[in-house]
Amino acid sequence: LSMLSGVFLYLPVPPLLQTLQRYLTALEPLLPPEELEHTRGIVQKFGCPGGLGENLQRELIKRAKHSHNWISDWWVQWAYLECRQPLAVHSNPAISLPKRDFTDWRGQLVFASKLIAGVLDFKAQVDSGRLGVEYMRGQPLCMELFPQLFSSCRIPGPKHDHVIHYGRPRRGPAHITVVRNYQFFQLDVYNSDGTPLTESQIHAQLLRIRSQSWKTDKQPMGILTSEHRHTWGQAYTRLLRDKINKESVRLIEKSIFTLCLDSPVMRISDEKYSSRMAAQILHGGGTFSNSGNRWFDKTLQFVVGEDGSWGLLYEHATAEGPPIATLLDHVLDYCKKPDRMRAPLIPLPMPKKLYFYINSEIKWDLEMAKQNLDICCLRRNLNFQRFGKDFVKLLKLSPNSFIQVAIQLAYYREAKVQLLREAVDAYSILTEQSLMGQGIDRHLLGLKLQAIEEGLSVPRIFMDTAYGLATHWKLRTGQVPANTDSVMCFGPLVPDGYAVCYNPQQDHVHFSITAFNCCEETNAEKLALTLERSLHDLQELFQPTV
Repeated sequence: LSMLSGVFLYLPVPPLLQTLQRYLTALEPLLPPEELEHTRGIVQKFGCPGGLGENLQRELIKRAKHSHNWISDWWVQWAYLECRQPLAVHSNPAISLPKRDFTDWRGQLVFASKLIAGVLDFKAQVDSGRLGVEYMRGQPLCMELFPQLFSSCRIPGPKHDHVIHYGRPRRGPAHITVVRNYQFFQLDVYNSDGTPLTESQIHAQLLRIRSQSWKTDKQPMGILTSEHRHTWGQAYTRLLRDKINKESVRLIEKSIFTLCLDSPVMRISDEKYSSRMAAQILHGGGTFSNSGNRWFDKTLQFVVGEDGSWGLLYEHATAEGPPIATLLDHVLDYCKKPDRMRAPLIPLPMPKKLYFYINSEIKWDLEMAKQNLDICCLRRNLNFQRFGKDFVKLLKLSPNSFIQVAIQLAYYREAKVQLLREAVDAYSILTEQSLMGQGIDRHLLGLKLQAIEEGLSVPRIFMDTAYGLATHWKLRTGQVPANTDSVMCFGPLVPDGYAVCYNPQQDHVHFSITAFNCCEETNAEKLALTLERSLHDLQELFQPTV
């Protein structure tokens, strides 16, 4: 919820003493009494009149006066660009959308053509300024994020990454990247007069790409982007020493977005289908599947499989949930419309195949990346059918807060009606505080970064073990409501943690649950079963069957 601080037009600096008191309240269930008292003394000294906290607060308020959002740049830098974990699973969220009604490559290319046209139609609205301002709970959302979705890419570095935006409303890049069988293509999507290609024109070009990408023995260059950021940064430097490689990489980075045409995956039971498909969108399924069909640094990647599966993968330093949801809603509406535009009788240039020169160093980098990617993530999708948000609304409770408490219950197994109501109400209050810019985690982070920016030693409050415990989030949770039976998925924040994303519908709830295979303490399958039982138990509290 506090991620929303990056999308509001204006974010206030919360009062210092308010944040410190709420911080101590949050620590109460985490610390034994003697440790809590120790931390309380540190916090009180930090917040005392004339103390370090007051001085840092004063500087934050000055910073806020000169920007719409005082934490946004810091947050992107600290939470994303300086993070050295791989983008695949650890950072990039994925959205798996309802299966389309095709089952072969012919249907795949027809749908992909319409998808491309729909995204270009949305981009035209963004570029022309015709996209209306959006609101969340009465607060206007910052629309500056929309143009950054296109023709942008994250670039790896040795200590931190950076993002390059090539897109401009006029004279920006005019091509997308299409990848099939690990082979990348530059596909120009505008005619010489600046008009976007029609669906039939795009389809003809995709057929050409298919005819040029039969071979399946190519090296999966995209897997390099799934590596630890420091490792990929070094490999990136080696890769770009070659002129051909540099040209190919730059064309991928500059492209408006990437389309991944995935090969068929092994057939499995209907029960496990949604989990398998979500994993395909999230990380490509591994080195023996479609992971080589990704460029994880790219801001937008649309994935279309031959079996009707499809979805979206996005890089989080540039893209946020609300703009992505708006984009997908537009694309879904566009896909319902018939193609009425006639294709101009103009010959189109052949899509350009991008080549890579692979020396022994790059081949070694690829082998290491393959091994590391396969130590991935155990996922489980849960489609809870017993009730949905309508039942919770009848109880006059917030569906989002109710589901959050169910996730907590699955993790800790607590319950009683009064405790449940108190927990749901407490979560609703915390949600409201975060939406109004009064959450504690961003404020505390801002105080810490302000001290670092001034060249001071890190304040003792942030060196305290309690702060490390409070920011070791074993449960990464999020509600991503949508009008379709889609579900977003992302990886845990910590090695021994879980990630749970959910989409509540009227009479059921979609969940995505992830945990790392390499951790013996966590098990996504087990948490999914426990969560299902917890939701049943919560319903029993209000509607006993006996």
